[in-house]
Amino acid sequence: MDKELKNIQEAEAMLLNVGTLLMSSGASTGRVRTTVNRIADALGYNIELLITNRSLMLKVIDEETNHFIASLKRTSPHGVNFRVVSGISRMSWKVVEENWSIPQINQEIERLVALPHYPRLVILSSVALAGSSFCALFGGKGIELVVAFVATFFGLFIRQESLKKRFNPYVSIFFASFAASLLSGLSVKLGLGKSPDLAFATSVLFLVPGVPLINSFTDMIDGNILNGIVRGIHGLIIAFAIALGLLCAKFLFNI
Repeated sequence: MDKELKNIQEAEAMLLNVGTLLMSSGASTGRVRTTVNRIADALGYNIELLITNRSLMLKVIDEETNHFIASLKRTSPHGVNFRVVSGISRMSWKVVEENWSIPQINQEIERLVALPHYPRLVILSSVALAGSSFCALFGGKGIELVVAFVATFFGLFIRQESLKKRFNPYVSIFFASFAASLLSGLSVKLGLGKSPDLAFATSVLFLVPGVPLINSFTDMIDGNILNGIVRGIHGLIIAFAIALGLLCAKFLFNI
């Protein structure tokens, strides 16, 4: 009897860990529910799952013994880590097809969480190159591309540093938007290039909240209205912080 309860407890702890990891890594509510249900079914358990934007409540039921355990786990602040999302999704199918045990699942989760991130300089340079590419798509050339690259690079650096200092995430986005706008706005003020306004407009595009807004729409379509509204408002606050940074730079340079 004690062994059966222990197995249920281990399954519940693992399933809650999977669910919270997916939510905090940028997965939609429907994907979290589907993945957790898939793993639970493969292990022979029925579950009832309540997903909110900041926590998960899970009830694991063993139909053979009529034992069940219910608990709540808070999710960490949301970010974007598609490596974890895709890794857990692939793992869930292996659980089904290869009959993985709970220790095997926990080991794979630990491996996914421990995967190293790209070096900071690579991230900064790649995002800056993307910002410069956006400028090129809108018709920027030569000096405008350089300005967009430098402004995006510096803006992302400021955001990373402010998050390290534990500033509010929205304030960090405002700092990043204002910093990027200052650099690109200076080029407009000095009249560098033929269309310096293109660099000014595209230097903050790296901050656009694509994942929250897409997840908001997906959640609404799937019927997860509350989570969709929360994620939509989160995206709108980010957009407001970006616009506020741009506005402050425009007022400062009077452009």
